[in-house]
Amino acid sequence: MSALWRINLWVCSFFVLVTVACMALLVHQALADVERELQSAEAVVEYLSETAERDPVSLQPRLTGSLRHVRVRWLEPGEAAQLPVQAGLDAWLGQLMFAEARHNAQVLDLQDGRRVQIAIDPRDEIDEIWDSLQQLLSLCGLALVSSLFAIRWAVRRGMCLLDELLWALQQVSGGQLKVRLRAEGLPEARQLAAHFNRMTATLEQTRADNTRLTQTLLAVQEQERTHLAQTLHDDLGQYLAGIRAQACLLRLAMDQPETVEHTARLLEQNCEHLQQGFRALVHDLYPVVLQHLPLSEAFSLLLEQWQSRQGIAFRFIVGQPLPPLSAPDKTHLYRLLQEALTNIARHAEASQVRVRLQHHGGRLRLFIRDNGCGAQQPQRPGVGLYSMFERARSLGGKLRIISHPGAGWALALSMPLEVS
Repeated sequence: MSALWRINLWVCSFFVLVTVACMALLVHQALADVERELQSAEAVVEYLSETAERDPVSLQPRLTGSLRHVRVRWLEPGEAAQLPVQAGLDAWLGQLMFAEARHNAQVLDLQDGRRVQIAIDPRDEIDEIWDSLQQLLSLCGLALVSSLFAIRWAVRRGMCLLDELLWALQQVSGGQLKVRLRAEGLPEARQLAAHFNRMTATLEQTRADNTRLTQTLLAVQEQERTHLAQTLHDDLGQYLAGIRAQACLLRLAMDQPETVEHTARLLEQNCEHLQQGFRALVHDLYPVVLQHLPLSEAFSLLLEQWQSRQGIAFRFIVGQPLPPLSAPDKTHLYRLLQEALTNIARHAEASQVRVRLQHHGGRLRLFIRDNGCGAQQPQRPGVGLYSMFERARSLGGKLRIISHPGAGWALALSMPLEVS
């Protein structure tokens, strides 16, 4: 069942209940009114009966024909007295409203030889009550029809908006993010269209950013592979080729001690360079230092190496002893600090960096700040900032980046800790 039909059913049920309640109230009020009317009619019947017995001439048809709730009927000789017979709804309403005892008629034999029947006739009262009930039913029916038409008109307008929204959502689910709703009509419709259009615009921009970041990540991946291949081929490969050549030379110059000694020294140097190259390559691929040192000492070593390469002074502050962290969490924190230092070296133009790592209140906080030139925060973060935000999200924490022109950059990470 559609929403419109359900609303119509509820409205009809409400109107039926209201109509029944009004009819019950009307009948209840009519009972009190009928009681007063019949008491008056009984008094009229008694008066007419006494008057007719004393003075039959005074009981004229032209005087008694317009009486309300009282019927005076002249009987022919031998005619039996009977009450008016009612059928259908009038009979049901008469039984409901009037007591049977009050339907008894008085038959008088007048002194002039005529016979007359004087009785209470409830038909006038039944007609009045029936007219009131018909007016009530007509009024409720007219109100119900008007309400249904008004509801249909209003619901149709709302359904048109819902149909348009459903169509737009189907387009969005199919990947068509350029769809927009028309901002017109009711204020609610305009607000809905505005929120939907902002949502689709955000989704479209997010998809464009993801596409751009994916392309950038693929380019960075290719650059890393190219750098790795060049390092293995141009640097480590040359050392391996030199070691091989020197080993062959040793075989040929075994009877020349000076040549053997010189070649051995060269072999030792090449092996040392080869070992350093492998260490640097492994460190770029994975921070092995995290397996052997606590996080604070690994941070201190990273900052010292970065200072020796970039020439930027640092100040490292560590709070109370840190609880043990899992290997993935340590790696994320290490890489986040590494990426932040890389951004400072490339863009900050700073001469000093302050790093604070502390544990307080069940949370781990990392704060990094430089004294560089600063800048307005970019609306669309690049790969570096995006990777830091993703690492903070993986840690279950929140990363805030604050920057103002001339005031440097500040990076604050707060993450929960499970202390055992």
